[in-house]
Amino acid sequence: MDFELSLRPYILEVNARLAQLLPLETAEPPQLHQAMRYSALAPGKRIRPVLSLICAGENRRDALDAACAIEMIHCFSLIHDDLPALDNDDLRRGLPTCHVKFGEAIAILAGDALFALAFETVANQKSPFEITVPTIQILTTAVGSLGLVGGETIDILSEGKPVDAATLELIHRRKTASLIAASCEIGALFSKSNSRAKLREYGECIGLAFQIADDVLNETGTADQLGKAAGSDRERQKATYPAVYGIEASRTKALDLAKTASQCVQGLDNESLLQGIARYTVERLN
Repeated sequence: MDFELSLRPYILEVNARLAQLLPLETAEPPQLHQAMRYSALAPGKRIRPVLSLICAGENRRDALDAACAIEMIHCFSLIHDDLPALDNDDLRRGLPTCHVKFGEAIAILAGDALFALAFETVANQKSPFEITVPTIQILTTAVGSLGLVGGETIDILSEGKPVDAATLELIHRRKTASLIAASCEIGALFSKSNSRAKLREYGECIGLAFQIADDVLNETGTADQLGKAAGSDRERQKATYPAVYGIEASRTKALDLAKTASQCVQGLDNESLLQGIARYTVERLN
């Protein structure tokens, strides 16, 4: 709880700025904007934007819009991930999913609009081009066919099929770790430090650790703990770490990744906060 309180100022900054950047619910078409705000402002950990702000160090306020753009992209991916054509989930963050609340068509369009708004937000941020251009490059790579969308595609195509360890890691390096690593690297851009490579490696490690923890909890947790249906991965025969390695070996792998992440940031600014997040990603397994 003490550690969560230390992240609270960052989360509040992100929430307040997101509320400003998102179109008002009354703007035409109101149904679309209501769905965007419903999904993007739903209670969440905000791990990705918080990581960007922490990695930006003293320049965190300059990185706020980029951090919010990352959260918009994450929300876009959740809306589409929950759709009947993909995972067909009814709950997200303890609330009805966007397509359950607003209908499938509006949910698809809300995800599209959040994706577009994310890049509009980055393009409009008050930063020099030598920061804005690499930010866009990092984000587009992280979410495209060689990143999040590609990972989601391999994940969907792998359902119900035997999956080896290499394919499993490919799925989750792209689907989950790519955007978390990008969040850290973009923060490092704003910090103007020489720690960009170390922070990216840190992000990749905690991204995989976070995914393993999610996979394990989907097997062992409850809907109240997860904010979504438990046991759904097994029902859909998805490629998960417990399915390939088993529960206990998956726990060990997640803990090892969190330890490696902590080693990556030794001696860097905000070392204690970053190491705290590494522990936070896996403490749910205890």
